[in-house]
Amino acid sequence: MMIGKSRHAAGGRRPARGTMFFATLLGVALGGCGGSPIGNPSTVSNPVSASGQHLAFAYFQRCIFPIFLTQLQINLNGSTATNECAGSGCHNNSTGTGGAFRVIPSAQTVDVTNPANTAAVIQATDMYKNFYSAQGEVIINTPNDSLLLNKPLLRNVLHGGGLVFPSVQDPHAQLIEYWITHPAPQGADEFSTATYSMFTPADPNAGACNTN
Repeated sequence: MMIGKSRHAAGGRRPARGTMFFATLLGVALGGCGGSPIGNPSTVSNPVSASGQHLAFAYFQRCIFPIFLTQLQINLNGSTATNECAGSGCHNNSTGTGGAFRVIPSAQTVDVTNPANTAAVIQATDMYKNFYSAQGEVIINTPNDSLLLNKPLLRNVLHGGGLVFPSVQDPHAQLIEYWITHPAPQGADEFSTATYSMFTPADPNAGACNTN
């Protein structure tokens, strides 16, 4: 899930579906992500699709961001290791070598129901930078074309980090697919309260993450 150059910046916003160019994600070794023996092509394109919609920030921070901090079993060329996406040598914003998909592990949760946390305030946070970076790996409403899902599934694209999710039935893959296929309504931004229906009950601070 790599991009040729970094896209996110504090307070910035980018279209969710610009063309993304992806290079090799370094493979997982027992101590982290090491050099991959897979000869990946120099660029892999994430297809363009422009609906103008945004993915849900509240669902990302409660349901997707924790996946990046989870110790996951990785399968690389028949060898297994345990690592996390935000780990050193992988997608860690400071020490990672995993291209422009970057994660700030220390990002603090933002209370999206607090009126003081306006869109401008949230966009200046580390959590939003993580959201912004992850959204760049997605074709909204099209999980089969989204590298945030295809890379860890090794689904029709090479991934130097190996197989992270054994199948689309993996609980983490299900969360990512649900996020991709449930954007904010047309014309609404990523902070729309309409996205609170993605939780049961409809509470982004306490509700369970829906997956269907």
